[in-house]
Amino acid sequence: MANSSSPEAPIPVGKVSALIGGWIDRLGEVWVEGQIAQLNRRPGAGMVFLTLRDPDRDVSLTVTCFRSVFDQVAEVVQEGSRVLVHAKAEWYTARGSLSLRAAEIRPIGLGELLARLEQLKKRLAGEGLFAADRKRPLPFLPHRIGLVTGRGSAAERDVLEVARRRWPAVRFEVRNVLVQGPSAAGQVAAAVRELDALAEVDVIVVARGGGSVEDLLPFSDEELIRTVAAARTPVVSAIGHEPDQPLLDFVADLRAATPTDAAKRVVPDVGEELARVHQLRDRARRHITGRVEREQAGLEGVRSRPVLAAPHRLVEGPAAEVRALLERSRRVLGHRLDHAQTDLGHTLARVVALSPLATLERGYAVLQRADGMVVTDPAGVAAGERLHARVAAGAFEVTRAQDAGGRVGDEQATRGQDADGQD
Repeated sequence: MANSSSPEAPIPVGKVSALIGGWIDRLGEVWVEGQIAQLNRRPGAGMVFLTLRDPDRDVSLTVTCFRSVFDQVAEVVQEGSRVLVHAKAEWYTARGSLSLRAAEIRPIGLGELLARLEQLKKRLAGEGLFAADRKRPLPFLPHRIGLVTGRGSAAERDVLEVARRRWPAVRFEVRNVLVQGPSAAGQVAAAVRELDALAEVDVIVVARGGGSVEDLLPFSDEELIRTVAAARTPVVSAIGHEPDQPLLDFVADLRAATPTDAAKRVVPDVGEELARVHQLRDRARRHITGRVEREQAGLEGVRSRPVLAAPHRLVEGPAAEVRALLERSRRVLGHRLDHAQTDLGHTLARVVALSPLATLERGYAVLQRADGMVVTDPAGVAAGERLHARVAAGAFEVTRAQDAGGRVGDEQATRGQDADGQD
């Protein structure tokens, strides 16, 4: 190229850029190690942009990758992380810039370890081992607590002292195991299974006093995680750490920040409970007293009403009305009886005036034949026929007399005969 160019025959910039691009294409795919100096993930963008620098030299390269490639390590990779990038060099002819198109990103050292843990976490979460509906509530007052921790450790001392100070009657079933090293996970899992088999153990606490990520690896072991998930007894994770969480925290029924916090969460404080009992008792007393006072006030209000304060008033009014009606009825009845008596007297007087007896008292008599028929015509009476005569003072029998010529006499003759004493 140098031979084919001269001041008199220079090469255009575009052709030089194209020649550089051809040389770079021959490089192919390479593995590049470096440190992420800058990370740019734009929301919604399909590409992620990184600046990869050499920690030993002041050299950096731009790296681009699809978001799906970066998402595989997004949980364990950040600015400052050391990574291995499998990429292909790309030359942008128009801009004359070089970048690497990454097809795979691998964390180095601790990052690689965290990446494996993240993959295990996703797999176990996919099986539902971390689901919230699997979490069981802790008993209010456990009679016996299972404790899995290191022998003579500060975590064991903190849990025992704090728990007994809060509730002196609490009892522990302690299992001392290794909490660090290759065999620690197996020992912790075996201790959990042993305590879970004891019916008197109400809750199990797995405690450790913190440490580095490498020290806490046993508490992310798959065997331990599945053992805790299968336990029938509620399990509390009490690993003294904050920045990183072992997988035990996700599968446990309760995560405590420290062993001391675990003791406070598992065992109630006797002083606080007594105070709560006193508060509830006072609250109940106030409630009952207030209820009784309200009911008593209501009862007094009801008793003060006229209907209960002077119940006889309800009877006095109707009684007066009854008495008034009774007097009125008596007056009305008396007036009607008097009126009826007067009418009866008038009727009686009329009846007496119209009575045949009154006529008889004026000297008249009523003659009746033997068959009871009243004699109204002298011609209808035969001579010598006996008649029944009724007068005012009584009755007597009479006989019709005959005259000298054999004829019945007239009324005067008959009266004369009566006067002479004849029947």
